[in-house]
Amino acid sequence: MELNEKTKILEEPSTGANTPTEVTSDTYQLIDAQDGAGEDRVKRSTLPMATFNFINSIIGSGIIGMPYALKQAGVGLGIILIILVAIITDYSVMLLIHGGQISNTNSYQGLVQSAFGRPGFFILTIMQFLYPFIAMISYNVIIGDTITKVMLRFFGYYISGTIVGTRHFVIVVVTLLVLLPVSLYRDIAKLAVASLTAMAFVVFILVAMIIRIDMSSDIPVTEDSWQFANYNFTQAIGVMAFAYMCLHNSFLIYDSLEDPTWHKWHIVTHASMLTSMVLMVILGIVGYATFTSFTQGDVLENYCEKDDLINAARLAFAVTIMLTYPVECFVTREVLEHSVFAHYQPRTLWRHSLVTVIIVCLAMGFSMATDCLGVVLELNGVLAAAPLAFIIPPACVMKLQHEPVLCIKNIPMLLTTFFGIFVMGTGTAMVIKEMVNGYSCSHGEKLAYCQAENMTGLFTNQSVLTTTLRV
Repeated sequence: MELNEKTKILEEPSTGANTPTEVTSDTYQLIDAQDGAGEDRVKRSTLPMATFNFINSIIGSGIIGMPYALKQAGVGLGIILIILVAIITDYSVMLLIHGGQISNTNSYQGLVQSAFGRPGFFILTIMQFLYPFIAMISYNVIIGDTITKVMLRFFGYYISGTIVGTRHFVIVVVTLLVLLPVSLYRDIAKLAVASLTAMAFVVFILVAMIIRIDMSSDIPVTEDSWQFANYNFTQAIGVMAFAYMCLHNSFLIYDSLEDPTWHKWHIVTHASMLTSMVLMVILGIVGYATFTSFTQGDVLENYCEKDDLINAARLAFAVTIMLTYPVECFVTREVLEHSVFAHYQPRTLWRHSLVTVIIVCLAMGFSMATDCLGVVLELNGVLAAAPLAFIIPPACVMKLQHEPVLCIKNIPMLLTTFFGIFVMGTGTAMVIKEMVNGYSCSHGEKLAYCQAENMTGLFTNQSVLTTTLRV
């Protein structure tokens, strides 16, 4: 079917779907909420509003891992991959909406079920569960990193060397006192303010990192500091796929447009991807140029404890993560409700509470097993984000078109699918290999280059504490 600006992608509204357009968090629209709101309550967006919402949907915690992605892939190849993954994700988003037109559906799960039936729906359900759940783990890791640093900065004299000053204690306390209570709350629409501050937060982090780029003079240059390419590029793609993940919100953003047309959707998608790509490239280059081969999964971990500008950025990041966390928990819980408890509705308060407690405690437990954000981002990227973004959309469209698989029209879709399979397969194998061999990251209380009294011979004596994750 030919697509033009007069073609409406979604011809019929979904039944009983609640799509509150004001919530554009990373994973809120992975599945539709149960409390039907009706199409008349959907807030319509102008072209700039829709573009801004889509950018907020793309920019999330994954952007903080861009410097680490450059370290894994090599500087030159890493920049190329950030651009390439943006282009492929852009194409995949367009395919997803095209698939919605062909199947006359307006949700990701509806499209997959239309193309592959119940088996496809169950596979998608697994992916939809893994993505937000691993995101919750990454948020706990970030909270443990950031809040601990800020607490040690302001209360170091009182808590240094005590259990209160450890990241495990911080994760447990924040989980029990903040994350669990807000995750139990059923109405998460009021937490949409988190998405409204996302762009301002990213800009603030970027400005702070640019101001502190002069720290690069204190970082020793090693042989592999400016490698063009590195063999760990598949893990880097995983981090990038996680950062660009936005397909779960594509139908939502499209349907929110005033007079949605294919031409308008092109503008929204391309402008959003381009803006996000530019931010990721700049942040990645600035972060990596500062710390080169010593760059960690959470680049904020590389900065000194007494740097109050970065501490302000850490605190802002932590608060944003705390507001985003219950949204991820909501999605994870809803996946279980729609799959495990589909025939036991309506849900009771005790089941809602029990499932929430189990999910939150499991995420907390896994996050305490490592403080290496990089491995968590990699796992989420290769296990969940890659198939959700690169494999499933083109596979659905090819299946629904009922044309020969090897026809010329399908070549771009086949390449996208094979790209996703390659990233998922090799990336998973590489991450597992790293974990078996011992995945290490540094979280030293005193980084060598942060000790003003010892600015010579940096890193000749490794004075940073290293944790190793093994399986």
